[in-house]
Amino acid sequence: MLDESLLDAPEALAEADRRALLRGAAEAGARVRTAARHATEAGVHDLKPDGRPRALLIAGPGAAAICVADLLGTLAGATSPVTRLAPTGVAPAGGALRWELPGWAGSVDLLLIATPDGTEPGLSLLAEQAYRRGCTVVAVGPVGSPLTEAVHNNHGLFVPMATAPYDEDIPLAASAPGVLWALLTPLLALLDRTGVLAAPPDAVQKVADRLDHIAERCGPAVATYSNPAKTLAAELADALPLIWTEGVSAGPAGRRFAAALAELSGHPSLVAELPEALSAHSALLAGRLAASADPEDFFRDRVEEPAALHARVVLLRDRPIGGLTAAPAARDLALSHDTPISELEPEPGGELETLAELIAVTDFAAVYLALASRA
Repeated sequence: MLDESLLDAPEALAEADRRALLRGAAEAGARVRTAARHATEAGVHDLKPDGRPRALLIAGPGAAAICVADLLGTLAGATSPVTRLAPTGVAPAGGALRWELPGWAGSVDLLLIATPDGTEPGLSLLAEQAYRRGCTVVAVGPVGSPLTEAVHNNHGLFVPMATAPYDEDIPLAASAPGVLWALLTPLLALLDRTGVLAAPPDAVQKVADRLDHIAERCGPAVATYSNPAKTLAAELADALPLIWTEGVSAGPAGRRFAAALAELSGHPSLVAELPEALSAHSALLAGRLAASADPEDFFRDRVEEPAALHARVVLLRDRPIGGLTAAPAARDLALSHDTPISELEPEPGGELETLAELIAVTDFAAVYLALASRA
């Protein structure tokens, strides 16, 4: 159950935020600026690449690396295929994970390592394997970690991860807002330098500014009625979110939102892209999850019996290709089954800015849902 009164109690929210999730969301813009500075100091902007790499291989643990690979793959498009190297192992613990390069990887490919930990032996071994195969290695992780030495010993480039003082005392959640931007920002600068995607310094600065703007709109001091993130968290409290995305950038933002809901608040959700979401989830809306399928039972014990779980559509939209949109059909399908719908659409801007806004608002919503549900 969601304690909605907590949403408008900033001090109580801060007390409940034992993992500094809300602080990380609020400081996302500052984290981007720090990460960009670390990339510059590491020499990313001084690189003189011979050309674009044939393929990008991305390795790292958990939801953070998955999201980084998803975002970079979307932004890079067809210029250089992005492949995430999924780990193997008997447990999710860093010491048990192992990564392997594909058999075709070689000197024309680029290996990117992104980790908020840096103590994983498997990543250090991967850096050694990449060096023997002639792959260029670039890693982003905590400074002073074992990965730092492994990358340097294998003639790779290591960029210190942008951290905050409180990160040292609190175990980092892979879906935490600060973790994503700390890992992603240096890699954006690197891939801009290699010509894989367009992320010049001024575009990264605009991302930081947009994140600051969202922090002002969605911060804990802003009341729920005018706070889109708090409103969304309240709407999803007793619902199963069906996250429908439209537009190239909205896809990874929706998948990021689902991962954050699961890891931070333990809230399940389903993700699909329009227009295929309409057929993929139509049976769900026509079944027991639709609001019309289980009308309010007058005789239900409201203390002992929780309300039935119903679906709620969350429509994340960016600029649809060619101006074509399935949003009207999505609204019609949801409303025809008495299913409520929430919509988020970013303000105009560049692709990185609009993507950052969708991620930031949904990050705040996931954090508010986590804090108000567990207090």
